[in-house]
Parts: sequence; structure tokens; C-alpha cells
Amino acid sequence: MAEGITRRGGSWRARYRHPETGRQHEQSFAKQADAVRWRRQQLDAFDRGRWVDPQAGKVSFLHYFQAWEQNQVWTDGTRKAMHLAARSATFGGIDLRQIKVSHVEAWVKSMTVATKDRKRPLAPGTIKTRFVNVRTVFRAAVRDGMIAADPTVTVRLPRQRRREASMEIPPPDVVRRILDASDLRFRAFVALCAFAGLRLGEAAAFKVGDVDFLRRQVHVRRQVQRLGDGEIEIRLPKYNSERTVAVPDALLEILAEHVGLGLANEWLFSGVEDVPPHQNTVGHRWRTTLKRAGVQGVRLHDLRHFFASGLIASGCDVVAVQRALGHAKSTTTLTTYAHLWPTAEDRVRDAAAALVAEVNRSTEGAVRAEGP
Repeated sequence: MAEGITRRGGSWRARYRHPETGRQHEQSFAKQADAVRWRRQQLDAFDRGRWVDPQAGKVSFLHYFQAWEQNQVWTDGTRKAMHLAARSATFGGIDLRQIKVSHVEAWVKSMTVATKDRKRPLAPGTIKTRFVNVRTVFRAAVRDGMIAADPTVTVRLPRQRRREASMEIPPPDVVRRILDASDLRFRAFVALCAFAGLRLGEAAAFKVGDVDFLRRQVHVRRQVQRLGDGEIEIRLPKYNSERTVAVPDALLEILAEHVGLGLANEWLFSGVEDVPPHQNTVGHRWRTTLKRAGVQGVRLHDLRHFFASGLIASGCDVVAVQRALGHAKSTTTLTTYAHLWPTAEDRVRDAAAALVAEVNRSTEGAVRAEGP
């Protein structure tokens, strides 16, 4: 009989002692081969530094999440997103140690189809966001020694469109039509997004003092977050991306005109009762402006892409674009806009074209030798 394996009644019992604590662990099986395999796996896991107490993980995914999230330092937005993802998991009531790859795959699959409560499948990007948030919980469970491995590792997600195919960048003439169609209260808002790359929440939280007319700069210092029930919270920009953006004189003139018309108080775009405008209000003004301009399919956030594409087309490097947009990492900038930067082939072609132009200029006025 194999070491650590005994027969008791009609079952086989496998046992081993923890090499460091001396605590004995055991489990019963109907077959001897299964008992031998389990004992070998447990000892091998300890040798590899991947041992997990067999008694751990006897808590459901949702119960573990609820305990774990109490110690996380999150913004309200992150907390809401994490709660939404965790509660959408179809394996929420299953013990952590019993959750398999197939459970996660079934959950992902369920998000790709319409249901009674959800008329349309979730977009691939939304599915990825929820998946990444849930994966964060499983990774925390691995670090806490609740489970030995993360069951999300090998799960495949629905294919997303390439960024260059999904990103919509409005051409300059469309941006001009939108600006021309904007009313006096909204024109400066549109201009800040198009010519300084501000996000909606950052522009909504803009103050007159954030404009440095002398140095031709604007300072992005805060953003507006809606908490529900009409309450708002003023906090640091997304990913703590406080920044200073160098802006053109034309934008400063639009901002000065907005201030001169008496349309601002503490907040440059004050709403009702001298508070920053609600995102729903901004959305209504945007849709009204598009209709007036005869433009369809352009989002307010697309103006940020317009700004980024303009910087890249003018020869700004990755770091300059990263700082202007307030990205936490340059990899974020590259991941989002890599397709807009010239490729090596583009540079070679432009360099060769410059050589051709230089040769052509050097032969101007020269007399060609005539043949015999």
C-alpha cells in the first residue's frame, strides 16, 4: 500500500503532514488511484511553492469579494465598476476553490447573447472590462492563499475591433461645422475638448483661474463625478492626470470671449445654482449642436482623438502627447494611438522623396547635354 494511504471501510484515505507546521491534512476517495494522485499533487505543490490549504477557498466568490473590497482604496467610479462586474458573474455563489475555467467561460459566453433582462449582447469592450475586474478578484484570492491558480488565465474573450478601425476622428471641416453650430454657452466647452484634449468631466470642472492667458496655458486640475441623487463630487482628474497644456491663441480668444459675455462665475461652464454642468446637460447640448450642424455619429470624446491626431501629425513625440492628454503611462498613449504615428516605411518613403526633390532642385537651370 502506498505511503500515506490507508483503507477505511469502503473508501481510501490519503494523508500528509505539512513539512513546516506539522499539521496533518487528509481526504477520502472511492478509488486508491485517486487518493494516491491527490497526495502526490499536494506534496508537489508544496515543493513548487504553490501549496494551498485544502480547507481554504470554502467561501463563495461574492462573499470573498465583499470582504476583500473593504480594504481596497478605490474611487467611487472604480467601486461601482467592480461591484457591477462581481455581481454579474454567474458563479458568484460557488466556492472559490470549486470555480473552474469552464465556469468563467460560461459567464463570458452569457454576456455575448441577449437575455430577458438585457435586450442586446454586451459590447466586446464592456465584456473585457468586466472580465478584467473579476480577474483582479481571483488574483487577490491567489495572493491570499485562498486558491492555487487563477481560473481566468486561459479564458478567451470576444474579438474586439482594431483601434484604427473603431476609432472615429472627425475631420477639421466637421469640427469647424460643430463649432459654428455651438451656441454661446457651449462653444468654449467644445473648443476646450477639441484644442486642449480635455475629457467631459475635466471640461465641466474648469474654472476661470485655470486659464493662464499670459503663458498661453490651461491647467487641468480636477474633474466632476456624479454620485447619483443629484450629488456631485469634485476630484482629481482620471488616473490623477493633473497637467498643464500649452494652447493656441485662438483657443484663448474663445475662452476670453466666453468670460467676457458674463457666462461664467466660479465655474467656467456653470449650470443651475452655480454648480458644474451635469453630464446629461452636456450630452443634450452636444446632440442639439450636432443636429444644428447636420453632423451624425460624432461623440464628444472624439474631439479628444481629434486633438491627439493633430499633435501626432505635427510631429509631437509619444511623451509630449502623453503629457498633453494626461495619460498615466506612455504605453497607454501608444496602445491608443500607435496607428497614427508614421511607420518606418513612411519615414523611408518621405526621406527618399526629399532626396528626389533635392536632386531636382539642384538641376534647375542646368543645361542638359545634347546627344550626338
